Amino acid sequence: MDFKKITEEVITVAKSAGKIIKNNLGHLHHNDIEKKGLNDFVTKTDKASEKHIVAELSELLPEAGFITEEGTSMKKGERYNWVIDPLDGTTNFIHGFFPFAVSIALMDKNEVIAGVVYEIGFDECFYAWKNGGAYLNDKRIMVSSQSNFSASLLATGFPYHEFELLDKYIDLLKHLTKNTQGIRRLGSAATDLAYVACGRFDGFYEYDLKPYDVAAGCIILTEAGGKVSDFSGGDKYIFGKEIVSSNNYIFDEFLKIVKNFMLD
Repeated sequence: MDFKKITEEVITVAKSAGKIIKNNLGHLHHNDIEKKGLNDFVTKTDKASEKHIVAELSELLPEAGFITEEGTSMKKGERYNWVIDPLDGTTNFIHGFFPFAVSIALMDKNEVIAGVVYEIGFDECFYAWKNGGAYLNDKRIMVSSQSNFSASLLATGFPYHEFELLDKYIDLLKHLTKNTQGIRRLGSAATDLAYVACGRFDGFYEYDLKPYDVAAGCIILTEAGGKVSDFSGGDKYIFGKEIVSSNNYIFDEFLKIVKNFMLD
């Protein structure tokens, strides 16, 4: 498989889905929004974007299956599967607040081999393929060179319905607030990972995540020279619902802190 060529095709699909989303921005009515769970929403725009993406990718790689947020396709591929978030940051989108993004990854069994995150507000397309490096709008990107953890800028996301770890999370947040340059919460995990990849953030952590939130962002980040793990330091960050990521310089210290608070 030509990873570069297929990534270029996925970029076209992600941008066309982004056009659907942008055309619907500011035109939602209350009956266009459904509640899937506590603070968990889907709009007609999410569904339209996903339907479009699935149709296009089915033509691109007919043998591949899908892991989708909105369940447009339940097809499972024996080897290849697309992992799709048609609108990462739905709550932001509902309120007309950027960022929100299209996130598409291709997995070869348990390995992500290509990923695209198209952040719609700034028209920024982040992408990477296996052993090919990471890019933002055709320019090579790298993680930051920040080696002083106390000077790092971190990103996170707040839990919206899984609150069993909330007390530990708040204690960790307090510690990081006091011992870093700051914490930001954008509301789109795919964008957070892309921003670590290009050096805007030095690290990102969160729990209660889904595969489609992180799959594309993770390969972009690692191809940009970063590191990623679950809270235990293992490799279950795609399906394990938790993630720690940063550049190589601060990763060990960052992970140790997250472990101390979240796994104690």
